[in-house]
Amino acid sequence: MLALSVACALALPLGAHAQSSTKGSTREQQLEQRVNQLEQQLAELKAMIQEQKAATSQATQTAQAAQATAQAASTKVEAAPAAKPAFSSAPGVSVALHGFISASGFGQDKTFTYGNGQNAEIPAVPAKANSGALSGVDVRNTRFWLDFTGAKLNENWSGSGRIEMDFFGGFNGTGAYAQQQPTPRLRQAYMDLVNASGGTTVRVGQEWDLLFPLENTPTSLSHIAFPLGFGSGLIGWRYPGVIWMQDLNHGADGPKWRLDVGAFEGSWNGPGSTINYLTAGNAHFQPQVEARLHVADKDWLAYFVVHYASLDMKGVGNTVAKPIKDSINSIGYELSGQWKPGPWTFKGLIYSGNALGQVFGAMSQFGDISETGGWVQGSYNFTPKWSVNAFYSMVSPNKDDVVRWVATTPTSNALLKDQQAALSLQYASGAYEFGVEWIYDKLRYQTGPEGERKNINGNQVSLNGLYRF
Repeated sequence: MLALSVACALALPLGAHAQSSTKGSTREQQLEQRVNQLEQQLAELKAMIQEQKAATSQATQTAQAAQATAQAASTKVEAAPAAKPAFSSAPGVSVALHGFISASGFGQDKTFTYGNGQNAEIPAVPAKANSGALSGVDVRNTRFWLDFTGAKLNENWSGSGRIEMDFFGGFNGTGAYAQQQPTPRLRQAYMDLVNASGGTTVRVGQEWDLLFPLENTPTSLSHIAFPLGFGSGLIGWRYPGVIWMQDLNHGADGPKWRLDVGAFEGSWNGPGSTINYLTAGNAHFQPQVEARLHVADKDWLAYFVVHYASLDMKGVGNTVAKPIKDSINSIGYELSGQWKPGPWTFKGLIYSGNALGQVFGAMSQFGDISETGGWVQGSYNFTPKWSVNAFYSMVSPNKDDVVRWVATTPTSNALLKDQQAALSLQYASGAYEFGVEWIYDKLRYQTGPEGERKNINGNQVSLNGLYRF
C-alpha cells in the first residue's frame, strides 16, 4: 500500500505535467496556425499592394501616353489645314464642295452702274434721273464651287479642275418678286493638267485672264464678285482660253518665280451679237494674248503683265460699212504687288494701255481709247480678329478719245475720269466675318460731243456678313 501510495504521489505531478504539456502543445499549434494565417494575409496584402502599384503605374503611363497623343494631335491640327469635305465622283477622283454665304444690308444716295448693292461701282448719269436714295439687302455674292482632284493622265501628269458659280446672272424676270430670285451664273469652269516634278501647269477652260489680280484683290466684304475699283482702276475679266504656267526655279529656296502665258477668246461690244461670237473681237480668230512674270516670297508678291489683241472693227462678215477705224490694237501693261510687314498689308497696282474696254478698262467704254489707272489699299490688323482697311482707285482715260468714240450723239455720256475711295472695319472669327463699309465715288462726265463737263458723286454704306464653308 505504501509503495502504491508513493507511486500515486509520484504519478500526480507527471500527469499534471503531461496535461500541461498537452495544453501547451495545443496553444502552440493554435499560435502557429494564427501566425501562418497572419503570414498568409500579409502575403495577400503585399500582393494586393503590388497589384495596386502596378495598376497605378500602368494608369500613369496610359495617361501620359494619352496626353502626348492629344498634344501631338493638337499640334497636327494647328499645323495642317482643316480637312476638305470631299466625296468621290469616280475611282481615284475626289470632289470637294466649298464656297461662302454673303449678305449685305446697304443704303445709297445714288444709283450706280453695273448695278446697286454688292456690284455698285460708279455713279450712273445723268444725275437728275439717278439721284434718288435707295436701300436693300443683297446676297448675290454668295458663291460655291466644286474642286476635282486625283485624276491621272499618265505617270507624269495628273489632273484637276474647278466649276464655280455665284448669283449675279440677273433676276428671275421683271415681276414684283424677281428681285428676291437672283439667277445663278457660271464664273469659272476649267481643267488643270499638272506635272508636279517639272513645276508645269496647263489650264484649259473659262478662267480669269492674267490682268485680273486674282491673288491680290482689294479686301472687302461687300464687293467680292465686283471688287472695289472694278472698271475704275482695276481691270481684267474671265474668258475661255488656255494658260501655261511654268515655275522658273522649281524646287529652289527663296522667292518663287513663275512665267504664265495665256490666249483667251476675243471680245468686244460689237458690231454684231455679243452673245453669239459675232463681234469685232471674234472676227478672224484673233485671241487676246497675255504674259505674266510672277514672283512671290513669304510676305510679298509682285508681277508684271502684258496684254495684246487685234480687233476688226467691221465685225464678222464686214457688217459695218464705215467704222471710225477699220482695226484697233488693244495693248496693256500692268504692274502689281503686295507686302505684309507684321500686322500691316499693302496692296496695289498700276496699269496703262489702249482699247481695254473688253477687260473693264476706261469704265467699260469701248473704242480706241488710251488710259492709265490703278488702285492702292492699306490694311491694319490691330488684333488677330479686328482690322481696318483704306482703299483708293483712279482711272483717267484720254478725254478726246472718249468723246470721239463714245459721245457721238447729244444724249450719249462720255465718262472722263473716276475716283473711288472706301473705308471698312472688319471682324473675323473662324469661318465668320462681319464688317461695316463706306464707299465714295466721284465721276467726271460729259453729255454729248459738245456738252458741258460735270461731276457727280455717290455714296454707299453697308453692313456685311460672310460665312465660309
